[in-house]
Amino acid sequence: MVAAGSSTHIVPDRVAIVGAGMVGLATAWFLQERGIEVTVLDRQGVAAGASWGNAGWLTPGLATPLPEPAVLKYGVRAVLSPSSPVYVPPTASPRLLSFLTRFARNSTAGRWKTAMESLVPINRQALGAFDLLAKAGVEAETYEAKSFLAAYRTEAERTVLLDEIEHIHAAGQGIEFEAITGDDAREIEPSLSDEIGAAIRLHGQRFINPGEYVQMLADSVVARGGRIVTDANVSDIVDEIRGVRIVTADGESEAYDAVVMATGAWLGDLARRFGVRTVVQAGRGYSFSVPMAHVPAGPVYFPAQRIACTPLGDRLRVAGMMEFRKADAALDPRRIDAIVEAARPLLRDADLDARTDEWVGPRPCTPDGLPLIGATASPRVFAAGGHGMWGITLGPITGQLLAETITTGTTPTELAPFNPLR
Repeated sequence: MVAAGSSTHIVPDRVAIVGAGMVGLATAWFLQERGIEVTVLDRQGVAAGASWGNAGWLTPGLATPLPEPAVLKYGVRAVLSPSSPVYVPPTASPRLLSFLTRFARNSTAGRWKTAMESLVPINRQALGAFDLLAKAGVEAETYEAKSFLAAYRTEAERTVLLDEIEHIHAAGQGIEFEAITGDDAREIEPSLSDEIGAAIRLHGQRFINPGEYVQMLADSVVARGGRIVTDANVSDIVDEIRGVRIVTADGESEAYDAVVMATGAWLGDLARRFGVRTVVQAGRGYSFSVPMAHVPAGPVYFPAQRIACTPLGDRLRVAGMMEFRKADAALDPRRIDAIVEAARPLLRDADLDARTDEWVGPRPCTPDGLPLIGATASPRVFAAGGHGMWGITLGPITGQLLAETITTGTTPTELAPFNPLR
């Protein structure tokens, strides 16, 4: 081992990353850039959690804190309805109720602004991290959004996002857009139905096929000498005098110089013993894909219904829902039905009854809407998670900045608001 950054910091030779989603694999890749030997362990496999079936948007311009004043407008009756875009089961556990209470406290204009200002510096670098991966040989594509439309039935509905964009600008984050009519939107994107009366066209955004991208990132990690171990259910992390020991449920163990916990919605299971008190709650999203007569050229967003659509080859992925339940609960077909019925009148010639790839994945949400990135109470155990809806967008830049932290012993200023011990 060698010292770097200061006489007291020891650069680890071998690092284990627990979690093979976008965040964990990006961290592994950027550690390799700094000469570190990496092993990635996952209880299932690559992209098995929230990474595979999400919308795949690379939209740092829209990466905002999940707790926002608009959430409080839903009310108790709405969030208890199985068809609500935001769903809380009536049998919520005390832990979930505690999370929701803190989430509500952070859903004020003042706290949203503070959290938004914390996200701006990392958002600005998000796309650059994807570009760096591409230049270094990661073969997965990022697609320029030729059109990125947020579509509404009425101009009145549209004011919510226009107001939010104004607040995003006020926080120091740029995003180019134009407000257009429903007819203009249909001219750009014929897949929109006559129900659409107003829209916002966003510029400078991208998208990916998330499962494909994360798999190719994994392939790159392996090609560069990394090891990926699947079906490895990590049950314990033991901080010892000379290193950190990873213990799996089958009794196997192995020692490393440092460990990164990138386990998404399960982050708290391992992180709590290392001083991380922030609750990470699964905000589960659902998706499926459908054939269309005309697949959109870019993402289509229906904000009032909280439905995100992404072109993936000759099909359209339709995603939505924020379901606060246990991360590993079974897929609830009522959520799929709710998305279908909300999307049906808004899309033209989408065969919503010929859907495939029905999926549910747990987004890792925090009460303040900010991720947990950095060292824990142990200087050899690091957290990387809690990105909510933005783990795909912010995964590579998270990995890049965390790799810098691990190898230099210095926390980049961009990560200061995301201290896992806050």
